[in-house]
Amino acid sequence: MAPKNVLFATDLIESEGHVRMVQKTDCMVDLFNIDRFLPARQSHFGNIWRNFIKIITVPMQVWKTRRIADAHPDRANVIFHAHAMYYMWVCWLAGVKYVGTPQGSEILVRPRRSSLYRAFAIRALRAAAHITVDSESMRQGIERLCGRRAHIVQNGIDIAGIQKIPRTSPTRERVVSIRIIGSNYQIHRILEGREQVESPTPLTFVYPQWEDGYRDLCRRQFREDDQDLGRLARADLYRLLLETLLVVSIPASDSSPRSVYEGIFCGCCVAVTPNDYIMDLPACMRGRLCIVDLNDPNWLKDAIKHAREVTKSPYHPSEDALDRFDQMRSLKRVASLCYGVPDS
Repeated sequence: MAPKNVLFATDLIESEGHVRMVQKTDCMVDLFNIDRFLPARQSHFGNIWRNFIKIITVPMQVWKTRRIADAHPDRANVIFHAHAMYYMWVCWLAGVKYVGTPQGSEILVRPRRSSLYRAFAIRALRAAAHITVDSESMRQGIERLCGRRAHIVQNGIDIAGIQKIPRTSPTRERVVSIRIIGSNYQIHRILEGREQVESPTPLTFVYPQWEDGYRDLCRRQFREDDQDLGRLARADLYRLLLETLLVVSIPASDSSPRSVYEGIFCGCCVAVTPNDYIMDLPACMRGRLCIVDLNDPNWLKDAIKHAREVTKSPYHPSEDALDRFDQMRSLKRVASLCYGVPDS
């Protein structure tokens, strides 16, 4: 197979407090960039404003997407990977070929709340050349919504990158929250659970995004020895997880959380709330989980105790776990869809 050119197109690069992750060497093509119209920090109002800006700039994004396709000498073979429903809508309206990857709430929650959203989602899903999702619940949700068969491609993780990083500490002591500091992720329940732990238990908070008001509320319960690290580069995150005893991930709703899998492959025990994706995991990965009941005031105390037993043994992924969760294998599956494997 001849080498294929892969370009990245986006309307957001650095705004609302996010660190610029795009490098000068990345092959970027511009959609209409909306960074300058967004506030400097994340907030509930900021989320509403961002959605408003995205809606009114759809015609510009559609025009830009068509220009990207038309600029290619072999337009018939240009295919976009639209990651999230908004970009699926843009590709559908632009009349270009695309593989669609909707996110959890875009299929499992929002179509039930809005008949208009549901109608547009169905059109974008039916127009996609292929659809990929990260869980069985998402696959079933799409089948119910539009009758299409989606391909399950897991949120792959950088296993090779993890293996390159040496452990700097022979022991694991950290308790780390690794999800967004937002109400859905129930960070306040971690802080409440800590009150039942007898021994001093500093918490470390790593998060890619946050809700301003909710983060302020949580910070009032931080202790002096807690660490608020915010967003970390991937290598720094792995370095942290390699010395972590327990990762805590307890959102009210979840689909297929990459951060949970990263914790497992870094050898941690991971405290999770009951979710459908758990039973789909290989046995070796389920064995690193501690499923907690947040109604039990001692849930965090018991999870830490469980983690000390689990992490006595290093994590050895099975071939099934590697095949399903290595990001290079996941990318090859998406590439095979883009390069002409028939849909079924």
